[in-house]
Amino acid sequence: MPSEGQPYDDGRQPDQDRLPVADRLDDDHFPAYTMGRAAELVGATPAFLRALGEALLITPTRSDGGHRRYSRHQLRLAARARELVDQGTPVDAACRIISLEEQLEGAERANEELRQGADTVHGHR
Repeated sequence: MPSEGQPYDDGRQPDQDRLPVADRLDDDHFPAYTMGRAAELVGATPAFLRALGEALLITPTRSDGGHRRYSRHQLRLAARARELVDQGTPVDAACRIISLEEQLEGAERANEELRQGADTVHGHR
């Protein structure tokens, strides 16, 4: 888990009061997986995960001992990268594609929220 001042990779700050373990396990951004387990789940090597970090697609948090820790969200990104690389896409290009997909998904979510807010204001609900 990030230390008190260290944000998650998406910029969120950890809660000041630590949540019970069961609640943290539901957090998509909680860094619960070691590098070995993450690589196993993604079906890749630790070197592949390091390459994704070097390409700035994922930035694992570090345990107190300096070991990389990955979240479920990061594992989904890594799995998508592996899929693209397996299809012949270079790692850097795969990371850029995924980054753009994430941006598009965020914009679509924001648009939907705006639409829902406008519908509520104008009584279309």
